[in-house]
Amino acid sequence: MSGEALRVVVVDDHTVMRAGVIALLGGEDGIDIVGEAGDGRAALELIARHDPDVALVDLRMPVLDGVATTTEITARHPRTRVLILTTYDTDADIERGVEAGAIGYLLKDTTREQLVEAIRAAARGETVLAPRVAEKLVARMRRPVQDPLTARETDVLDAVADGLTNAEIGRRLVITEATVKTHLLRLFAKLDVNDRTRAVVVALERGLLRRP
Repeated sequence: MSGEALRVVVVDDHTVMRAGVIALLGGEDGIDIVGEAGDGRAALELIARHDPDVALVDLRMPVLDGVATTTEITARHPRTRVLILTTYDTDADIERGVEAGAIGYLLKDTTREQLVEAIRAAARGETVLAPRVAEKLVARMRRPVQDPLTARETDVLDAVADGLTNAEIGRRLVITEATVKTHLLRLFAKLDVNDRTRAVVVALERGLLRRP
């Protein structure tokens, strides 16, 4: 491997996935895997030690997740470019990753050729997005701005996601069933949906509702 090879670290809490990515890139001329980590905190120590050109970072990890890890890397080691490599492609996940400073966002169904080219592009300072991710970002930019949900509307929607009826929601939130229906109608209008199930789906896609 020449001295000009791109130095890459792989950060993923799934051992098999991490090993797979390393094996995928192991024989690639011009790319040198200099380390691997299973969580964000270990990744920061690894990056401080090896000063890689590119860090491939999973989004959901223990100790320090991908967003927090990306934020720390871009703040402490601005020379290292972060490429999110994950299975998650909701609007909220994508936006959080990009806003944290990731130069690219790839999905784990990316081919070897696409991954190699993405690493090289990221090292050059070019933004890299999986086609599905790019489509979602463009669609979100074109989406008309919606009024945010109120705290009470979010509580009602969270109860809907739990499978509660209007009467049960009223008991949980100590409000009348009529008030529950009013909140539902308002949030339906804000989300541009016509039913409870779709309201939950859209809210999750937009990051308006957090579920464990």
